[in-house]
Amino acid sequence: MAIEASSFKYEEEFIVNSKGLELFTCRWLPVDSEPKALIFLNHGYGMECSVSMRGVALRLVKAGFAVYGIDNQGHGKSSGIQGFIPNFDDLVTDCSEFFTSICEKKENKRKMRILLGESMGGGMVLLLHRKNPEYWDGGVLVAPMCKIAEDMKPPQLVINVLMQLAKVIPTWKIVPGKDIVDLAFRDPKIREEVRNNPLCYKGRLRLQTASQLLNVSLDLEKRLQEVTFPFFVAHGEADRVTDPTVSKLLYETASSFDKKFQLYPGMWHSLTYGEFEENIDMVFTDVISWIDERISSGNSRLEREQKRANDEFDMDGSSNAKMMD
Repeated sequence: MAIEASSFKYEEEFIVNSKGLELFTCRWLPVDSEPKALIFLNHGYGMECSVSMRGVALRLVKAGFAVYGIDNQGHGKSSGIQGFIPNFDDLVTDCSEFFTSICEKKENKRKMRILLGESMGGGMVLLLHRKNPEYWDGGVLVAPMCKIAEDMKPPQLVINVLMQLAKVIPTWKIVPGKDIVDLAFRDPKIREEVRNNPLCYKGRLRLQTASQLLNVSLDLEKRLQEVTFPFFVAHGEADRVTDPTVSKLLYETASSFDKKFQLYPGMWHSLTYGEFEENIDMVFTDVISWIDERISSGNSRLEREQKRANDEFDMDGSSNAKMMD
């Protein structure tokens, strides 16, 4: 499917991953200008790209960026049991392979590559960076899943039992917990929109999914110092789903030289979709400004790649000269 508006065009495509699963992808591309940068969207748990991240994409494409999204396995229009994550590493591989395929196109090789993710998608951004630390030019982390809020987790004894059950009945929806829609989305109209969106999973957490999300968040929390790329982390002060103090800890602990942390007073978990319009405007003013600053300061990755290429050329030249001598 392709839709063309006055300033952008929207396209959808299904791809097949290495395990034979069909995954939904979509893109929003500027029509009248060359994209300033490539931005790759990573949705939250139970969410998807084409509807719930459409507002994010429209703001970004109208600001001059090419925007790409993918629905993870078990999410949105992609294959898999809805809301079921058998192995989070497989999701990371899917995103990495799709995003990299876009970056490696001839017309995109010199464009900056920015990852953007909210909640689980913020965790995905950090794992994509860890998988290939030199590849990405920056990350926008919105309420990233570096630690699940204590209020959202069952008691430790219950967690231990559930972890054992996940090995036997991984898809069962029996994890106790609060209604995440009521906790994540502040605007009542958006809550209703999410409840009515059949592409969003709103059932109880499946056992294996809960196990995977918990393990990913614990792993990220322990390895914050390994983050080295430029990033902007945004968090609502009143978030009750992911812990704002860990976003602050990420900012303080990460090895990145170029990093920014913004805490938004009174705002909830979903800053890019679930807040009131004026608050979303505020968040995106900061996000777009941060990305534009990275672009104006130059592409250090391209400079590194050019230096490596020159060094290799010089070495080859020296070797050939010695052979001729």
